[in-house]
Amino acid sequence: MAFDVAGLALIAAVFGAAGVVKGVIGFGLPTISMGLLGVLIAPEIAAAILIIPTFVTNIWQAFVGPHTWTVLRRFWPMLAGVFLGTLTTAGVITGADPRVAAGLIGTMLFIYGALGLSGVRFRVPRNAEIVAGPIAGLTTGLINGATAIFVLPGAPYLQASELDRGELIQAFGFVGLVAPVALALGFGLNQSVDTDLWPMVVVALIAAITGMTAGQAVRGHLTVSEFQRWVLIGLAVLGCVMVVRALA
Repeated sequence: MAFDVAGLALIAAVFGAAGVVKGVIGFGLPTISMGLLGVLIAPEIAAAILIIPTFVTNIWQAFVGPHTWTVLRRFWPMLAGVFLGTLTTAGVITGADPRVAAGLIGTMLFIYGALGLSGVRFRVPRNAEIVAGPIAGLTTGLINGATAIFVLPGAPYLQASELDRGELIQAFGFVGLVAPVALALGFGLNQSVDTDLWPMVVVALIAAITGMTAGQAVRGHLTVSEFQRWVLIGLAVLGCVMVVRALA
């Protein structure tokens, strides 16, 4: 993708749309942006662009609310697992064949979309979290390091943890803080920083914050479950397209 006006406009559109989704349902910025950009540019470049927008928007989400310390005390083992898992596999996306990485990303998108649409609901007993939390976090981190997507199994695990809406949104925010920090460290260990990406990063950050603000503003006026259903359909379809392209 060229760093011209058209390229920057495309970045703005992708991150603006992903930001709206995140503002409404509490997550989805890296998943949607990585899915769309992964079709157009090399996955490692797309991942590098989304690190800072993901981190900044999740600072906002994680700390704006009354449940900060409750969430941290309860889920720090999971967050530690995300961090360690991401560092372990961060070299995959920087060194892999772009087609293979795109296929992995597409598979993750499809699984997540299909799981959400299936209507299957899980519950994690509170007394099981001491074991389940680190496992879910480590697995999420391993996938994040390889694909820059950290919704599996982290998002379903948190949704199964019997949190209220505010706690769930803040928990998503903390996972979204840890994952890009670990990914940035992993990238730094495996390749040099490409300063030419900064125009894209700045545009992506501004678009993501604008979209997230708009999404939060309309959250109370939408049926979130219906909106989320269409997001999941879109992710599943996009995942299928990416897998087909990778296998072609």
